[in-house]
Amino acid sequence: MTIRTWIAPLAVAAALGSAAAAADAQARRPAAKAAAQRDWTRTVVATPQGGFRMGNPNAPVKLVEYGSLTCPHCAAFSAAAKAPLAERVRTGKLSFEFRNMVLNAPDIAVSLLARCAPPQNFFRLADAIYATQPEWYGRIAAISDAQAAQLQALPDAQKFGRLVEIAGLGPLAARAGIPPQRATACLASKPALDRLGKMYEAASAAGVHHTPTFFLNGKMVEADTWAELQPLIAKAGG
Repeated sequence: MTIRTWIAPLAVAAALGSAAAAADAQARRPAAKAAAQRDWTRTVVATPQGGFRMGNPNAPVKLVEYGSLTCPHCAAFSAAAKAPLAERVRTGKLSFEFRNMVLNAPDIAVSLLARCAPPQNFFRLADAIYATQPEWYGRIAAISDAQAAQLQALPDAQKFGRLVEIAGLGPLAARAGIPPQRATACLASKPALDRLGKMYEAASAAGVHHTPTFFLNGKMVEADTWAELQPLIAKAGG
């Protein structure tokens, strides 16, 4: 034993205690770091209201959009908000839920298709549908009067599938995990169609009259664009 350790046992004990504390802090650090790095954009679930929510279910700021996949304003919002929304959702401070408010037959068809995707792929497919909206919607708009009459004569179980076929959305659906056979079943599903109808009724009852319409922590806000919505989210703490 050295003179130093003989005359300074308390200092040695303190040093050992400091080393143990440092080791304990180091042991806890990976867990804290892992928690901080959790990517909440990977958490996507179907909600009881019929929407799809991305993010922390206990996020202090909750954003809900009522949107239409055939709405150009909704497509513009998707393009502008996709990246900054993801940044906020990733931290766990904000959750984002999309609820369909269908406006027309093509909207019903493409909404049935998008909702057919596995939940984790819903937003990716919806973004792709918005990004290509002018092309696929243009194909539907370009059909002849005779083709339109033929469509109208089809039962719903076939009509929506035919619209998706005309739109040429099969490849997008396949990349989102929807094989052709599953797409056909989803597009002919009466329960899925009824679900869209109930969401439309709920939206109307909540005072939604246009798309996109946003609710922030349960309250409708006056914002139609990301530029208008972003400061409201920031003020709420998201």
